[in-house]
Amino acid sequence: MDLQRIGTDLLGEAAGRSHRRDAVLPRTGGPAGNARLTAWTGAILFVLFVAEVVTLLDVRGLIDWHVALGVLLVPPALLKTATTGWRFLRYYTRGRPYVEAGPPIMPLRLLGPLVVVFTLGLLGSGLVLLAIGEQRGREDGFLGLSWVNLHTAFFVADGITLGLHFLARAIPAWLLVSGHRKEDPGRAPRVPGRAARLAVIALTLAVAGVTTALVLPADTSWHHQDFGRFEHFHDR
Repeated sequence: MDLQRIGTDLLGEAAGRSHRRDAVLPRTGGPAGNARLTAWTGAILFVLFVAEVVTLLDVRGLIDWHVALGVLLVPPALLKTATTGWRFLRYYTRGRPYVEAGPPIMPLRLLGPLVVVFTLGLLGSGLVLLAIGEQRGREDGFLGLSWVNLHTAFFVADGITLGLHFLARAIPAWLLVSGHRKEDPGRAPRVPGRAARLAVIALTLAVAGVTTALVLPADTSWHHQDFGRFEHFHDR
């Protein structure tokens, strides 16, 4: 394995100087359409994740926002898992346009599954905490950890892997979202399926909004509670 070449390719792609040549197919857009849907979904997730991290500055005071944003994150995260999973499936089932586009660079192929596992673990453990309440969340657990500690562990792991993923994919995603990436030198092709992609994103956000509206009123056990030693110490 030529580590120097892999490193050079990774830096080139992260800086937006190179990218896979995604075929543009009728109706859905094919690999090019998939890449654009993934990029737009990633941009939405980035905004929501940043807002969620901000709520950690005052978890007690911003608990409603923390819960709402956490629930809002679930449908877009599932959509991004689906779009990347579809590309993975089409590549390994030998779908010709996806095979010709090629797989991600090896470090990103290794990082991707970790991002999926830790992100879904973070969001899933958060939903479990909402369902069982604070007392059981601090007592019951999995693999020797309480659900609160498990949620925290997923947060740390997800923060590290998402940070690396962001460094590698932020600029390429921005070039796709902004329409500045060119599949062929000198022209920016029209990628079919734009209306369908917008509809999928709109539906995902609508589901996220409705789900949040249904879940948030049930979030009562975490209100006005002591959320950890730091807050308890601070109030003395």
